[in-house]
Amino acid sequence: MKKRILAAAALSVAAVLGVSGCSGDTGSSSAEGGDKGDITIGVFNGWPEGEAASYLWKSILEDKGYNVELEYADAGPVFAGVADGTYDFALDGWLPLTHKDYFEKFGDDIVDLGSWNEDAKLTFAVNADAPIDSLEELADNADVFGNKIIGIESGAGLTKTTQDAVIPEYGLEDMDFITSSTPAMLSELKKALDNDEDIVVTLWRPHWAYDAFDIKDLEDPKKALGEAEAIHTFTSTSFEEDFPEVNEWLSNFTMDSDLLFSLENVMYNTDEEIKDFTPVVEDWIAENQDYVDGLTK
Repeated sequence: MKKRILAAAALSVAAVLGVSGCSGDTGSSSAEGGDKGDITIGVFNGWPEGEAASYLWKSILEDKGYNVELEYADAGPVFAGVADGTYDFALDGWLPLTHKDYFEKFGDDIVDLGSWNEDAKLTFAVNADAPIDSLEELADNADVFGNKIIGIESGAGLTKTTQDAVIPEYGLEDMDFITSSTPAMLSELKKALDNDEDIVVTLWRPHWAYDAFDIKDLEDPKKALGEAEAIHTFTSTSFEEDFPEVNEWLSNFTMDSDLLFSLENVMYNTDEEIKDFTPVVEDWIAENQDYVDGLTK
């Protein structure tokens, strides 16, 4: 559990310092020195499903002879970076709700390659023994949670949905909606659970926090958080011409939630502090070689 918090915090620090993911030796093709070109993947701060998928493709592409860097930023800057060509692609665009505004804003300057996972869901989570089970009960029990909702980044789609839909739909205007960062939210969640305190946070599935902490989702009868969503890959407009082989692979990329959870678990479910997940991901690839080989056929 400690490692997961440390990993999220390290991710935030990496974003501030502009640290890129390090290239790893993933096989004989890496010896080609990346002669197939340089690729930069934009990764959302604090979103583990996108980081996991990005590390997976980093290893795959380096094994195929590409130089790959991971660059971390919040969702808005990643979309802008893909749109202006700073980043070649990103793997964490949620539709139809969470990142709808970004897809519309940058629609003429990015290419949506479609979804690779269709089990994503925005949530409000509380400690498992909290006295409520539904968002409809939250306003009347606000004092139980210190009159606070702990959110993530201010520019996140989840934050916008909370502000524009969840709060007005369920009459939560009198509660303090606190936004800062995903690592800060996870830190607050862990602290509250360690102290046997009630807490409500904005969260999403898939996320390793559901394995790490004893938490439950609040029911959303008014569907303010939307239905299940799909996670999309999006690229720069020049990507298909620049990297036709990779564009085809990414267009056909799919990963079910069981596989995604297994990858996230080996990355985050450890007491070790890991700054570069490449060796961990390569071990996972070796154990799932048939699936990984199929991604580039």
